[in-house]
Amino acid sequence: MKLEETRVCILRVGGTNCDIETREAFQKSGAKAEIVHFNQLVKQQSLLDFNVLVIPGGFSYGDYVRAGAIWAKMLIAKLGNDIKRFVEEERPILGICNGFQVLVEAGLLPLFDGISPFPEAALGTNIPTGYNCRWVYLKHINHGSCIFTHKIPQNLVVRIPVAHSEGRFMFGNGKEEKCLEKLLENDQLVFRYCNPSGKFASGEYPTNPNGAFFDIAGICDPSGKILGLMPHPERSFFNWQRPDWTGEGSLCVHSDGKLIFDSVVEYLGRRT
Repeated sequence: MKLEETRVCILRVGGTNCDIETREAFQKSGAKAEIVHFNQLVKQQSLLDFNVLVIPGGFSYGDYVRAGAIWAKMLIAKLGNDIKRFVEEERPILGICNGFQVLVEAGLLPLFDGISPFPEAALGTNIPTGYNCRWVYLKHINHGSCIFTHKIPQNLVVRIPVAHSEGRFMFGNGKEEKCLEKLLENDQLVFRYCNPSGKFASGEYPTNPNGAFFDIAGICDPSGKILGLMPHPERSFFNWQRPDWTGEGSLCVHSDGKLIFDSVVEYLGRRT
């Protein structure tokens, strides 16, 4: 299969957003991407017809109960077997913002010991509370396992915006250190919040915009084929999306989020 024949599925339900921007980012990076409503995938199409699954940002089903919880349960209930095969065959899965919340609620991240029937982590209400929409700095700390970031040098600081009310990554009380040790051992840590010079936020607001444990902004599964992150790389694809673009010259220059899409598309090219 040629790269241009690979198919990226960007799922949509009531309340999702940035699906069009995400499709544009994949297409500009060289992949064929389609926006597919969840009901259409359940009734008319097969998830296994696609090479990549993307769960975009937004507020799926109003984020009732907990952010991403309803869609996560529907995903496993109606597409559980296909999702299991997707994971077993190591087809890439990307969860952005609400998509990250869905992956955690569905037991697809951190995926320490296979798909879990219960969430192994949580994305809780921001501290300080409230909707937080701002540009943040992230340090890429993955050692090479994550296929979504292999074009980003280790320790590089990138700038990508967040927009969420429930982005505080955390583990259960008393389990933090043990789970962090697993993330480190498996090379599952991908992005941590930092300042422009790369110094970690140490939980301090607004450098860490939500109070996330260990300043965690994004993690992958042990295989590196599933990535969840709270910031929106599709909102940081073109240079003109940056808040300071007028002082940085040509509109043709791309922004930092493009590196994530280029990385997975390059991986698909090698795999095909």
